[in-house]
Amino acid sequence: MPERQRMRVVRADPLGFAAAVLRGFRTNQGFLLASAIAYNTLLSIVPAAILILAVLSHLMPTERLLAVVHTYVGLLAPYEPDVLTAQIEQFLAEREFIGALGFVALLVFSALAFTVLENAMSVIFFHRVQIHRRHFLVSAVLPYLYIMLLGLGLFLVSGVSTLLHGLDQRAVQLFGRTLSLDAAETWLVYGLGVVGEIALLTSLYLVLPHGRIRLRHALAGAAAAAALWEVTRHLLVWWFGTLSFVNVIYGSFATVIVILLSLEVSAIILLLGAQVIAEYERIERQAHSRQ
Repeated sequence: MPERQRMRVVRADPLGFAAAVLRGFRTNQGFLLASAIAYNTLLSIVPAAILILAVLSHLMPTERLLAVVHTYVGLLAPYEPDVLTAQIEQFLAEREFIGALGFVALLVFSALAFTVLENAMSVIFFHRVQIHRRHFLVSAVLPYLYIMLLGLGLFLVSGVSTLLHGLDQRAVQLFGRTLSLDAAETWLVYGLGVVGEIALLTSLYLVLPHGRIRLRHALAGAAAAAALWEVTRHLLVWWFGTLSFVNVIYGSFATVIVILLSLEVSAIILLLGAQVIAEYERIERQAHSRQ
């Protein structure tokens, strides 16, 4: 089916398409998949960050790396970035005692979230799994390729941040207005984080489902998911800070619960974006089945 014809079907009944996406999400047990992704991401985020920073700390100051990590952890777990960053910093300070066995454990745990996410994508794009098969070695290597790419992105952003931070003049004149480099650095790191978020989501939608997905479909799903998450994470910060009774209910466990809930919401948004792409692809299959 031509692209224009599929778009015509969606525009003719957008509510019906949205309902089909939600039905597919429920049929695929999307909330259960999101819970599994959130749990394994909680297990993976600290080991993955430790692996990346242990390598990058030989190339640039650890303090600058941790400052950038704090910003990006805040994009993923918006209410408690200080806790995760402090844990990463503490582990880095004692990395000499980790040993070979500890390094292997970090490798295993850092890849858990990507492995579970790939399995979740296989459920959502089950119509592709029936046609395309992926070699198990490719699935085994993919998580570590993503960790390397994340490390490269962190290195580049930290380098730009270090250059700005090292300038003697902390303000510049632009169009007759004084611009603080501290504010510029903050917005630059944040902006690069959002761009990196969209690029990461696009790559996940392109690579993790079996077979080939069109770039514009993956990019559209990633942009929509990133925009929805940016709105949602600010709402989460407001809710946890003003209306939530998590601290009262869970006490000392509240921090872990808040981080886990934030990760689960982000996983739901991620899988909903994938479900939109999968449902859009099925329009053509449904048209053929009616013929």
